[in-house]
Amino acid sequence: MKKEGKILIVDDDEDILTAGKLLLKRHFSQVSTCNVPEHIPRFINDQHFDAIILDMNFGPGESSGAQGFYWLQKILEIKPQSVIIMITAHGGVNVAVEAMKFGATDYIAKPWQNEKVIATVSTAVLLGRSRSEAQTLRETNKVLVQASNSVNQQNMLGQSSQMQHIQSLIARSAPTDANVMILGENGTGKELVAREVHQQSTRAQQIFMSVDLGAISESLFESELFGHKKGAFTGAQHDRVGRLQAADGGTLFLDEIGNLPLHLQAKLLTVLEQRKVTPLGENKAIPFNVRVVSATNLAKEILQDEKHFRQDLLFRLNTVEINLPPLRERSEDISLLARHFVDFYAKKYQHAGSVNKQLSKDALAAISAYTWPGNIRELRHAIERAMILCQSDMLEPTDFQLDVANRAQASKPAPEASSRVESITQSTNTPDDIAMPAELNLEQIEKNAIALALKKHRFNISHTAKELGLTRAALYRRMEKHGL
Repeated sequence: MKKEGKILIVDDDEDILTAGKLLLKRHFSQVSTCNVPEHIPRFINDQHFDAIILDMNFGPGESSGAQGFYWLQKILEIKPQSVIIMITAHGGVNVAVEAMKFGATDYIAKPWQNEKVIATVSTAVLLGRSRSEAQTLRETNKVLVQASNSVNQQNMLGQSSQMQHIQSLIARSAPTDANVMILGENGTGKELVAREVHQQSTRAQQIFMSVDLGAISESLFESELFGHKKGAFTGAQHDRVGRLQAADGGTLFLDEIGNLPLHLQAKLLTVLEQRKVTPLGENKAIPFNVRVVSATNLAKEILQDEKHFRQDLLFRLNTVEINLPPLRERSEDISLLARHFVDFYAKKYQHAGSVNKQLSKDALAAISAYTWPGNIRELRHAIERAMILCQSDMLEPTDFQLDVANRAQASKPAPEASSRVESITQSTNTPDDIAMPAELNLEQIEKNAIALALKKHRFNISHTAKELGLTRAALYRRMEKHGL
């Protein structure tokens, strides 16, 4: 049964070409021959060959192997991944071995033994296919990385002095390969800054690997970041590459780093110090090369408390520290961001009649005066919702429901609402003893509960979702639903 494989035989001796073709075509799907070495470039440019069998000498009286060396180098210049087998007489074995130092894969001595030729060519074909697949994977991975960076990359918008300072920090730190820690409330754009650091670094053409540590359970932390071998634990049915290895050569973004428990912080510190990772079930440490960018919404004073965060890990992560201001502290950027989101969703929802919608002066004034406790993320969701639901071409303040939010003092739920929620969520009395809230509307009760939980946890989404018994995604949906 024939194997898949394309072979090219190059020799000026027609008898060798005929014998080689008759032998190999019984074992491989395609065998081509070339008796003029000057035609080699045309052959290898027109199609791909898994293996090329090349004579060391062309023309009568030639025995130095110089011509073989010349065409060996020529082929490798045109197709560096080519697998080349040299043909030589017994007396020229030393020359053929020398050719292997310059890129030849193997050699065949004349007169040859058919079995040895088949074995040598079969091995060469497998090698050729492996090289071809590896090259295809490298090219595919490069395209995927570029596409991923392109899709996720958004422009950082802002003309305020705070944003100009942040742009300056990024421009100075990005090319240095130093670790960067980004501090800021939820929704301020920490991942956007991390991607900007990556794009301006020398690793821009490599992968940007984002890991949400707040979404990884403690039991899966080592498997996710360090990887594991098959059988390392129950359910490990195959090898898994960890995120640190997968990001090799690129940037690793550790989001919600402040949510990592102390005992896992110690493991992460050890790996970052050694620059080696040992997958679960493996005894050998594997070196990696990544640039670490981390982010957290924890306040600086909490990070500096050893009860919450290891100081040695903090020193390793925050070589450069970037503090992102909340949107309320750079209100001059709100109109710029709002117009950007209006244009973005106008294009996205063309079918919904959103193309000509604009912000009125009153709407701009209202959103600029609002405190936006959810920061840019909340502004973006508010714009998207207004673009979808507004039936006129002009977006007005009422389309953003800011009057309701402002009466609730933005991020602070009303005291009476807090007491009502507390009476419902924290009471352990029997149903007859539960104090009746002033309002029994389920939608309002849910909104008040979410607002209270967000305030309690300083808008930390992971902690809020855990307290409410929701997933992060479910919490985001309810926040958007209630305009929070």
